[in-house]
Amino acid sequence: MLSAQQVEEYIRQGLLCDYIKVHGDDGAHFEVLVVSPAFVGKSMVQQHQLVYAALGDKMRAEIHALSMKTLTTEAWASLRQDSLK
Repeated sequence: MLSAQQVEEYIRQGLLCDYIKVHGDDGAHFEVLVVSPAFVGKSMVQQHQLVYAALGDKMRAEIHALSMKTLTTEAWASLRQDSLK
């Protein structure tokens, strides 16, 4: 079974991330928030495909379900700024 920390490391190895947070405690179902400059100019589907590519075979073999939110660095900064108001 995978840990949230392992999933985070797999994503970091395959994708430049400014921020990443992974939740999941059953070893097969995970929720992730990924902030990456690689997402600029990409649709949400394309962003998710980049995360899936970073996870590679883990998506077919070890991860049963993955819920994700992906943001560009600018969108993340804007959200964080708005939360301070």
